[in-house]
Amino acid sequence: MFVFRKSERRVSVDEARTRTGGEPPPEAVLLDVRERPEWKSGHAPGAVHAPLTGLAAGASLPAGARGRPLVVICRSGHRSRQAAKLLAERGADAVDVKGGMNAWAAAGYTVVDERGNSGSIA
Repeated sequence: MFVFRKSERRVSVDEARTRTGGEPPPEAVLLDVRERPEWKSGHAPGAVHAPLTGLAAGASLPAGARGRPLVVICRSGHRSRQAAKLLAERGADAVDVKGGMNAWAAAGYTVVDERGNSGSIA
């Protein structure tokens, strides 16, 4: 289990959407750390995919996320919290999203599948 220091932050889905949306380029990258089947069935538009299992095994961030502030999301917030801690230890500016994609969808924000059609959270 990961323990967070008080300086590590979690953000709401509203703040996540504000920081990762808007005028290009957005302030931060929305980094989805769920596994490929979850990603394929539904993710936030514009998110970048980097599964936690790969990051934990030492994989690099995708090119579009390197050197940028990261807002890390998963299904419920558990894996994103782990990933944000791991990435912060590697020197990234990373925060995680409370409630994850479940909270994103519950807030009425768009979820798309791998083809850009309406998606669902698996």
